[in-house]
Amino acid sequence: MRIVLLFITLISITACARVKDIGQPPELQPVEMSAEHIAMNASALPLKTPEKPKQHRASLWSGGRQSLLGDRRAQMAGDIMTVVIEINDRAEFSNSSARARGGAEEMGIPNLFGIPQSVDKDLPTGASLGKAVSLSSSSTSNGNGTIKRNEKLELRVAATVIGTLPNGVLQIQGTQEVRVNFELRELLVTGFVRPEDISRQNEISYDKIASARISYGGRGQITDVQQPRYGQQVADIVLPF
Repeated sequence: MRIVLLFITLISITACARVKDIGQPPELQPVEMSAEHIAMNASALPLKTPEKPKQHRASLWSGGRQSLLGDRRAQMAGDIMTVVIEINDRAEFSNSSARARGGAEEMGIPNLFGIPQSVDKDLPTGASLGKAVSLSSSSTSNGNGTIKRNEKLELRVAATVIGTLPNGVLQIQGTQEVRVNFELRELLVTGFVRPEDISRQNEISYDKIASARISYGGRGQITDVQQPRYGQQVADIVLPF
């Protein structure tokens, strides 16, 4: 009875969490107190302080980041860069295997000082020590496997430098949420990049991001319909067939 009550309680809690979303679009995650927001607020105390270029008093030239030819690539906490994601992967594998095995063994005592002949008289009809034991076995195994995968993703997202490692590598993170009607698309990019891999346009491709984690998904009414219910998911795990 306790298990039944606990199960009903869990279902009620889940149902209440879903009921509040009826007729409402999915909520956007707040920007405040995110990793990017914290890094930008802390940019007053950068983890890596760039050297201030020297300038003569009578010179109109400035070598700073805000100058005409200054290096405006991201290099400290709070800076923003553009991550270019262009994934076009295709893989195809096909494997097949076949195995067959057979064996037969026979053992008998046709002649042993006349003992088999004298024993055969007392054996049932058709039995004889001439073929005392006969064994045979066979097995057959066939297997086929095919994998086909085709993935294509082209995206551009702004990422923020949220930290600098001791070796100078930058830790970046970028999030993006787009809501269309009652469906929300989410994009998350995290990883580590070298400052020298950032282009003069302040861009970096995904294949130059170490430990890259790229997540592209969504939540909303369409995604909710496509997902199996919790009961079905539990049944798929518990049921052995």
